[in-house]
Amino acid sequence: MRRRVFITLLGGAAAWPLAVRAQQQTLPVVGLLRSTPAAPFEPIVAGLRQGLNDEGFVEGRNVAIEQRWADNQRERLPDLAADLVRRQAAVIVTHGVGVGVARTATAAIPIVFVVGDDPVKMGLVASLNRPEGNLTGVTFFGGGSLIAKRLELLRELVPKATVVAVLLDPDNAGFDVELPSLEVAGRALALRLAFVKIAGERDLDAAFARIVAAGADAVLFGGGPVLRSQVQQVVALAARHAVPTIYELREYVEAGGLISYSANFVGAYRQAGVYAGKILKGAKPSELPVLRPTTFELAINLKTAKALGLEVPPTLLARADEVIE
Repeated sequence: MRRRVFITLLGGAAAWPLAVRAQQQTLPVVGLLRSTPAAPFEPIVAGLRQGLNDEGFVEGRNVAIEQRWADNQRERLPDLAADLVRRQAAVIVTHGVGVGVARTATAAIPIVFVVGDDPVKMGLVASLNRPEGNLTGVTFFGGGSLIAKRLELLRELVPKATVVAVLLDPDNAGFDVELPSLEVAGRALALRLAFVKIAGERDLDAAFARIVAAGADAVLFGGGPVLRSQVQQVVALAARHAVPTIYELREYVEAGGLISYSANFVGAYRQAGVYAGKILKGAKPSELPVLRPTTFELAINLKTAKALGLEVPPTLLARADEVIE
């Protein structure tokens, strides 16, 4: 009798994972497609989950999230996108590097993007308020004013600077749109800009050597997915070379960077999750206007400023949303 019970229990235990997998296969799938490694971007996945939760979708209960990461190998993106299509994803969430690949892979599956460029000039949507086709999303684009504002903040923090290096990501094609505003701001502040573009993640050490060789007094971080996936290394190199650097995301300041000015990156993915949830409920991308940030965050790391021998002006501290001591 005991043996029969044991066999029954054993058979049930073996069948249980199959039942779970069968249940998971019936859940609607939200695909996350990115060109970067996964590890540095765990917070945005949490933001995506939270946005879905806001719309009543909980991973593993009534929605499945399939993550596809290319580890900074862009050539892998088409296969990863095709895999999400084969998986019959109900919606794909992606960033600026992945959105074109996703759009090539499918004209039927809704795509929610999070980009730092102008999605109209990128050709993603017809207009921000009335996107057409199967795309909508969130943009950080500030019309060039955002990067110019970062340069002003950097000059305020390092008033004696005369040369500022601009560190560029090879995958940040939208920087060309911001360049004219940056050059105008540089001339107004009597700053000479030295542009340093990395060839890839392995080029960071050499890039900072070029920054030092250019006689840069400070660095303006140009952003982009390759650089965003190397937060710790970028911050460590800036500290090693004792060069004040302003970043596009607060996460760099939390990791020991000096200063940042940006919209909330994780919050953007939370909003992308909200849009994904609305689409799962039946909304069409064309019914969801592209969202723009309404507030920006200024973060300052006082410990890093002290290590660099910088005195943060009280007026700058008063405007900061986050101060790390």
